[in-house]
Amino acid sequence: LDDRFDLVAGALSSTQERSIASGCELGLDPSRTYGSYREMAIREARLKDGIEAVSIVTPNHLHYDAAKEFLRRGIHVICDKPLTSNLTDAKKLKKVADENGVLFILTHNYTGYPMVRQAREMVRDGDLGQIRVVQVEYAQEWLTQAVEQTGAKQAMWRTDPSQSGAGGAIGDIGTHAYNLADFVTGLTLTSLAADLDSFVGGRRLDDNAHVMLRYEGGAKGMLWCSQVAPG
Repeated sequence: LDDRFDLVAGALSSTQERSIASGCELGLDPSRTYGSYREMAIREARLKDGIEAVSIVTPNHLHYDAAKEFLRRGIHVICDKPLTSNLTDAKKLKKVADENGVLFILTHNYTGYPMVRQAREMVRDGDLGQIRVVQVEYAQEWLTQAVEQTGAKQAMWRTDPSQSGAGGAIGDIGTHAYNLADFVTGLTLTSLAADLDSFVGGRRLDDNAHVMLRYEGGAKGMLWCSQVAPG
């Protein structure tokens, strides 16, 4: 989506003061820098030159409400994964988007890399022959210690079930790994078996996952994601 949109408005923080300050840093008109996503949706929908689309990059638990506010007012939505925290809300958003004739676009940013797209073309052109085994990994180390207990903002919400949802590492980065396997191979998953762990004491969500995958046609796979893997 690079160079396809101009940033002209935003609700850039959970407080009006910080939102305006951030808007000034980005060169936004103060009159179009809002204190909440609801205020932004209402006012932008009323403007003749209001926004065509909004990008939602909030913590997971806000995706549903924020997206709904814009979709119901005829504004296209480009949203970070996950779509929502549960399937019920996801289906509701689809209904709202369909009823208002607007697009809901879910982003998985790694599929935009040229190397990933080349790999996809190689598979589709048959350069690698029949795909029998799929191995996909996404490893991080930033949650090796209980940094969520030290006030680290990103760690605090990503390890909080009320904000992140039911998944920890599997939802945060495992989804990227699965998306890459799906995007590159084009295979259809039929079943899986997952082993989720929380290695750091007191952590409420998983920080490591091993997932066995089975695909149509007999291919097998393994997905590993971890946020506690130094080195």
